[in-house]
Amino acid sequence: MKSYREYLYFKTRERVEFINITEEVEKVLARSGIKEGLCLVNAMHITASVFINDDEPGLHHDYEVWLEKLAPHEPVSQYRHNGFEDNADAHLKRQIMGREVVVAVTDGKLDFGPWEQIFYGEFDGRREKRVLVKVIGE
Repeated sequence: MKSYREYLYFKTRERVEFINITEEVEKVLARSGIKEGLCLVNAMHITASVFINDDEPGLHHDYEVWLEKLAPHEPVSQYRHNGFEDNADAHLKRQIMGREVVVAVTDGKLDFGPWEQIFYGEFDGRREKRVLVKVIGE
């Protein structure tokens, strides 16, 4: 069995942003040379997420609104964590949206269901963060 690892880097313009990273992950998979196996895509920061869903702007807007209702950014004084930072809400949003995804690799391609895409979710942005892509298989 082989494994291949590569990092993707993102610096968002906004505090909260969703970026379709499917194409970048597919390029990593191609460079790996692995045809059958698994592909792990993992946010390496505790205020960011990787998840799979539809690439539909209305859905992304709904995520933002829903997450803000569940864990509002303001007032920052509502969170004990914010004694030295203002990103407690970002930690909670990450917990809801998840840390990573694993996608089957079949014939050298990501084996998705209909409409599935991989997204990087940023909840405390405007600084560089990284995502791990690790492909394991033959």
